[in-house]
Amino acid sequence: MELRHIKYFLAVAEELNFTRAARRVGIGQPPLSNQIRDLEEEIGAPLFRRLPHGAELTEAGQVFLPEARAIIAKAEHAKALALRAARGELGRLRLGFTGSAAFSPIVPSAVRSFRRAYPEIDLTLQEAYTTLLLERLDAEELDAVFIRPGRADPPGFRTHSLGEEAMVIALPSGHPLADAAALPLSALSAEPFVLFPREAGPSLFDGIIAACRHAGFEPILGQIAPQITSLANLVAVELGVSVVPSAVAQIRVPGVTYVPISGDGPVARLALATRRTERSAVVQNFVARVLADRNNPG
Repeated sequence: MELRHIKYFLAVAEELNFTRAARRVGIGQPPLSNQIRDLEEEIGAPLFRRLPHGAELTEAGQVFLPEARAIIAKAEHAKALALRAARGELGRLRLGFTGSAAFSPIVPSAVRSFRRAYPEIDLTLQEAYTTLLLERLDAEELDAVFIRPGRADPPGFRTHSLGEEAMVIALPSGHPLADAAALPLSALSAEPFVLFPREAGPSLFDGIIAACRHAGFEPILGQIAPQITSLANLVAVELGVSVVPSAVAQIRVPGVTYVPISGDGPVARLALATRRTERSAVVQNFVARVLADRNNPG
């Protein structure tokens, strides 16, 4: 039994006339009659009584009619869902983000905008280090990730640049330099640095170290924070100073003062990464939404 048989049956059942039904479905009347006979043979019972000037449903046809309508409705529904999925309107999106990326206005704006545009997408979020996010992306456990990238795309991934932000110095509020309007990195040459593990964000870590060396000193590495968002708490208890993306300064921890860097300082790059072989319409829609919102967060 094929869908065309069901459609032919419905046309005859609703027209109660083979000629009009044939015209409605766009085939000749003899082929339509043959198709109905094939359907009746497959079912094992007549569905119509042929009359001199039309047709009427048999008892079997009357029972079959609502089921046939339900089959066609279900098929149309399935077709509509498939088309919506092909357009990326249905499905799932598993997003990852670094702790510092969450403070960039681009990230919440893009996620909020996407959810409004595609409310039926099952969207989940995971926070992790850049290195771990890329591992999960490669393992197809995540679909797109907001990361702090290096200068080049990691192998196997495509990154979409979302811009750069300046980094700032985080000082204990009681530090002698905390009242400065701005400081060169060289002012921190004798200070222990509170940093996150390099594996948490290699490009960000390396950028801070390189900036310090460019400023003429080798940074003193002190306490290691479990993640970048924990740095402020360690600075607050005077375990050292730190350098963080300016967006992280939104973390208002008592006892921490943020001071701009004067002169050359490191920058924090933000990017959205996807698999280079990604073909999902949902992911493509999200990338388009992020890039559209990149210059207009809100």
